[in-house]
Amino acid sequence: MPRITALTSEQASPVALKLLQNAKAKIGMVPNLFSTLAHAPAALAGYLQLDENLKTGALSAAQREIISLAIGQFNQCGYCLSAHTLMGKGAGLSPDAIAAARLGSGSAVAELAVQVAQTRGNVSDADLSAARAAGLSDEQIIEVVASVALNVLTNYVNNLAETVIDFPKVSV
Repeated sequence: MPRITALTSEQASPVALKLLQNAKAKIGMVPNLFSTLAHAPAALAGYLQLDENLKTGALSAAQREIISLAIGQFNQCGYCLSAHTLMGKGAGLSPDAIAAARLGSGSAVAELAVQVAQTRGNVSDADLSAARAAGLSDEQIIEVVASVALNVLTNYVNNLAETVIDFPKVSV
């Protein structure tokens, strides 16, 4: 049972309702995460805007999903692991790549994302050099940090709210 329930269309404020309607038009559904974030329309709008902006950045869809999986596992967020396992498949990740991402391995972005989370951004010089040596540009490195922050937001909201998972469930 959720501790903060997802809002229905009737319960959402006019601002939140517009954001939820736009999300449904774009992706065909309104995930429970969005309806839960709708309690705070400013938080929902901020999440949606940063997510949309990162889609136009230097990281590929697959790399963004790898980060989401790595951070979802790090924060033990069943909702995000379920959502991003499905979305990762859609972005072309194999089952092995999904498993590796959840372990924070298999790619420079997964490793850096977990290092950012573990150290709260205080990544060592050696680890930063390793990310660069693996081919990550400074643009990509900053986007990894932004993606970690975006995923920490959703992980923490879902963990606090106990958001009902509306994707095929995976174990944490």
